[in-house]
Amino acid sequence: MRVACLGALALLTACAGAPRRTPHETPTPVASGIPQQPPERQAEDVLFHAIGLVGTPYRWGGNTPDSGFDCSGLVDYVFRTSAGLQLPRTSHEMAQMSVPKIKQTDRLTSGDLLFFRTGLHRISHVAIYVGKGRFVHAPNSGGTVRLDNLSNPYWSRHFAFARRVLD
Repeated sequence: MRVACLGALALLTACAGAPRRTPHETPTPVASGIPQQPPERQAEDVLFHAIGLVGTPYRWGGNTPDSGFDCSGLVDYVFRTSAGLQLPRTSHEMAQMSVPKIKQTDRLTSGDLLFFRTGLHRISHVAIYVGKGRFVHAPNSGGTVRLDNLSNPYWSRHFAFARRVLD
C-alpha cells in the first residue's frame, strides 16, 4: 500500500519539475494577435479551450496538444493561446505570481488557477477552474487531460488556494 501511495505521489508531483523561470512573475502579455478582451470574455475563451483539450495525453514537460501536456504546460498553453498571457513554467512558480490569491472555494470564478499540495508541503499541481466546482488539469503520467471536481475527497484535501490571473 505504501509503495502504491508513493508511486501515485511521484506521478502527481511530476508536473512540478519542468524548466524554471524567475519566481513572482506576473502574467505578461504575449504578442499573439489575440485582441484584449474583457475579463469575462477571456475567462470564457480560456475555459472552452481548456475543456476542448480534455483527452490530450499527459507528458512530463509537455506544453502543446501535439506533444501532450503536464499540468503547468497545459495551463500556460491555454492562457497563452486563449488570453494572450505568458505564465511562469512550473506550478510552484505560478503559485508565487503577484496576482490576487483566493483561499475560499466559494469565491472562485472561471479562469482562476487552482493550486494543490500533493507532496511535501510544496505546491506541485495546478489546474484551471471552469465553474460549478469543476476544473481541467493534466494529472499524471499515463493519463490524459481531464475534468475533475473539487468535491472529490483527494482534490479537496490537497487544495491549497487559487490565483486570479484574469482581472
